[in-house]
Amino acid sequence: MTAPGELSRRLRTPDAVVIGLGSMIGAGVFAAFTPAAAAAGNGLLIGLVVAGVVALGNAMSSAVLAARFPTSGGTYAYGREVLGAWWGFVAGWSFVIGKIASCAAMALTFAAYAAPEGWSRVVAIAAVVALAIVNYRGITKTAAVTKVLVALVVVALVVAVSAILLGPTASWSLDQSDLLASGPYGVLQSAGLLFFAFAGYARIATLGEEVVDPRRTIPRAIVIAFGIVVIVYGGIAVTLLGALGAAGVAESADPLARAVAASGASWVDPVVRVGAALASLGALVSLLAGIGRTMLAMARRGDLPRWLGAVHPRFAVPHRADVAMTVVIVAIIALADVRGAIAFSSFGVLLYYFVANVAAFRLDATGKGARRAFAVVGGVGCCVLVVTLPPAAVIAGVLVVVIGVVGRLATGRRRS
Repeated sequence: MTAPGELSRRLRTPDAVVIGLGSMIGAGVFAAFTPAAAAAGNGLLIGLVVAGVVALGNAMSSAVLAARFPTSGGTYAYGREVLGAWWGFVAGWSFVIGKIASCAAMALTFAAYAAPEGWSRVVAIAAVVALAIVNYRGITKTAAVTKVLVALVVVALVVAVSAILLGPTASWSLDQSDLLASGPYGVLQSAGLLFFAFAGYARIATLGEEVVDPRRTIPRAIVIAFGIVVIVYGGIAVTLLGALGAAGVAESADPLARAVAASGASWVDPVVRVGAALASLGALVSLLAGIGRTMLAMARRGDLPRWLGAVHPRFAVPHRADVAMTVVIVAIIALADVRGAIAFSSFGVLLYYFVANVAAFRLDATGKGARRAFAVVGGVGCCVLVVTLPPAAVIAGVLVVVIGVVGRLATGRRRS
């Protein structure tokens, strides 16, 4: 019997796995292989495994924290509870700046597949502004719409990969000697960039109140979902590399569409472009809503300027935070490319999960079992991948984090 105010425990392992797959298989798969191929060539296949292992460690740490602190706010809240207010701020600020860059990457990905040549930035900005207006009025997508979008994306991927593999130019083998041609640094940089494609994996960790036997179900579902996603992404990566070669993937803003065109299956091109557009728009809608509410929570605690914590009297949305976020996203689209946006996003998200791993390590005071091992793998992995990202992204990320810290110090002094 479910107590009043509690969620019903109805989800079992297969249900949690499906939710995890739906959170991870999305727009990132249409965009992340391009910068990863530029960094590592065929070595992106190794980078993909590394990114999956680091993301798995992060997800397991998030599961431990979510079970202990069943509250909203994610690592922003966990960091404050376990490590202190400054750790929580760094996690929340990193989440905000990383996900804002993700919005720019999703908008540019949408435009790469949907816009006429030469109109990518204009179409990307128009998409952000249009969806920001929708979000401003309090209209959010439902769970049913999310399921439809995920199903359509999966269908588009299956059709595209099938057409490429059955085409006359398909290659069923790769030059294995080229896997380490870019060296360890290139492989690790590709892992940091491909980490972007696993965005959303922590969704499984938030199901603690809705699954049957969460202590067993959540870790099991995380491992299964990650295994499936790595296999799916690996299949897509091998297909793209076989069809276009590493250089061809690195030069394509829309690699799946280019690979389909090379296969001669022109009828599949609209399917791929519609699938990529839907995945990008779906991710963009979800990100816009989540970032604004995180900024609201931080503003209410004084971790961001308090004027950002205003809620619209009619639409009941954090309208000032939403407007500020939209302006920054448009500026990033105007100044950066997909590679830069993905790299900056990975910087912010990796720093966010570093805090999660430290909190999980501190929380498990006994040091027994695999939980601390996952925290170590995730934490060390985050550090390694952050420093191997493109230097411009690392420098920009450090500067923005410092600006956030200085801003918090300044607002704290004014309050005092």
